[in-house]
Amino acid sequence: MVGFDRGQTLAQRFRAHAGERTHLYGYLLRGMADDLEAGGPVGEVVRGYERAPTGAVIQLRLLAGIFRLVLTGRAPTLLPYYACLGGTASPETAWAVARPVVADHVGELRRALAIAPQTNEVGRSVALLVGLFDLTAATGTRRVRLLELGASAGLNQLIERFRVSGEGWTWGPPESPVQLRDAVLGPLTALGAGRAPVTPGPAVEIVAARGCDLEPVDATSAEGRLRLTSFVWPFDVHRHERLAGALALAARHPPQVDRASAATWLGAQLTTGPDPDTLTVVWHSITQLYWPASEIDAVAATLSAYGQEHRVAVVGMEYPPEGGRQEEPEVRTTLWTGTGAPPRNRLLGTAHDHGIPVRMAGSGPAG
Repeated sequence: MVGFDRGQTLAQRFRAHAGERTHLYGYLLRGMADDLEAGGPVGEVVRGYERAPTGAVIQLRLLAGIFRLVLTGRAPTLLPYYACLGGTASPETAWAVARPVVADHVGELRRALAIAPQTNEVGRSVALLVGLFDLTAATGTRRVRLLELGASAGLNQLIERFRVSGEGWTWGPPESPVQLRDAVLGPLTALGAGRAPVTPGPAVEIVAARGCDLEPVDATSAEGRLRLTSFVWPFDVHRHERLAGALALAARHPPQVDRASAATWLGAQLTTGPDPDTLTVVWHSITQLYWPASEIDAVAATLSAYGQEHRVAVVGMEYPPEGGRQEEPEVRTTLWTGTGAPPRNRLLGTAHDHGIPVRMAGSGPAG
C-alpha cells in the first residue's frame, strides 16, 4: 500500500498515490496535483483541507466525488473513460476532460470531501466462508449466528446467497448474481482440527446475521448504492460486477447493520445467547486497522470473558499487526469452548486485500 509523509503537501500526496500508474486514476491524480499547484479549480475544491491528516485520503474522496458525477449522468464527457460503465477510451487524455468538470462542480466536490471512503468488498466474504468451514468442521455445529463488526453495508452477511468455487468444489446457489470463481487456492483438507476433510455444501446454515458500523451504509437506498459504487475504482470491473450483484441481493434481503462501536455493540449482542445447537461467530475484515488500540482491546476482553462460559468463535481477515499493510491480510479463526480452556487459534491462510483469492496455508504461491 502507498505510504505518505505527514510533511507532504496535498499535491505531493496526490502524486505519491498515483506513482507511475498508467490507469485512469493515475492520470487523474497527476493532473489534479499539477492543477492544484497551478492555482486551478482543484485548489478551490480542496481549500481548507491542506492540513487534513494523511489518513483522510482527500484524493480518494475527490475521485469518488467525480465518479458520482459520472454515475448520475452529470459528467457525460468523462463516461468514455470509465470501464465499469462500458468506457474504452485511453486514460492519457482523461485529465484534460475532467478539469472543466471539476471547475463546473466546485461546490459539490467540496462537499464530497466530507464523505469518508467506504467500500464493502464482497470478495472478502470468501475468507468468512473458509472460516465457517473450519469452525463447523471443528465443532460439528452447522447452524451459525453471525455478528459482523465494522460491517459497512453488511453485504458479506449475504454469503449464503453467493456462488463460490475453489479447487474442485462449488458452494452456494448456481443462479446467484454474485459469482466468486477460483476464490480459494489450495485444498480445504486442513480445516477442522484433524476431523475429516471438509466437503463444501449446504451444511453451513446462517440462521441469523447482524452487524454494526460507526457509519453504516444503507445498501437498499439510492444514496447508499451510489456511495459504495463511487469508492470502487472504475477500472476494477470485476469488483463492480460483484458489488452490483450483491446490491441486487440486498434489495431483496436487506442486511441488518446498527450504528454503534464494535465493543459496545458486541457486548450487548452477547447478552442473548443462541440455541445450544447454534454457534455464534463474530466476523470482521480489514477494519481493525482503523480502530484505536482501546477498541481492539475492549473487543478482545469481551470475547475472552464471554468465551470462558459460552461457546463463541471469531473469523478475522486482517493485516498482521507486525507487518501492517505491507503484507497480505491473514485469515484466522479463534474458538472458545465455554469450558474455561484457552481458545483454539488457527491461521487458515492469507487473502488478497479485496478477498479473492484466499490462499490456504501450505498451498504455496499463486501460479
